[in-house]
Amino acid sequence: MSYADLDELKGRLDWDLDPDELRIAAGALEDASDLAATYGREWPEETVPRLVRTLVLKAAARYLRNPNGYTQSRAGDETLAWSDAHGRDAGSVYFTRDEIRLLEDLAGRKRGIYSAAVSAWGTKLPARDAAGYVPVDYNGDPFPLFGDEVSPW
Repeated sequence: MSYADLDELKGRLDWDLDPDELRIAAGALEDASDLAATYGREWPEETVPRLVRTLVLKAAARYLRNPNGYTQSRAGDETLAWSDAHGRDAGSVYFTRDEIRLLEDLAGRKRGIYSAAVSAWGTKLPARDAAGYVPVDYNGDPFPLFGDEVSPW
């Protein structure tokens, strides 16, 4: 499964791919598509959002331009340098943090804090006149949860 095809990727590169690079490019597209499905969701190939296709192509092209993840290269003294900016993703197909957030938004995943009301099984809510009391157990008297008798909250 790939959200973009090889011809689209070739259009983003400024050189012609040899047979080995074509094989690597096809794998990069599959890897980027798998990551897009992981960070976003699995879209049907025929209805994948255009931005997802763009992000997949961008990640695959980034990998093909720099497959080893170099940040510095020098021919005279043969100096090579890698960056820890991408950590374990350096030298592999990856999405940046902003690209991951875009994929999450496109999939409908929202970051944030959520709350859910929780109660014990079989707990009966107190009557309206017993506002400010919470149940302690199934047979006990409710516990007062307010500051004073005049103003319950």
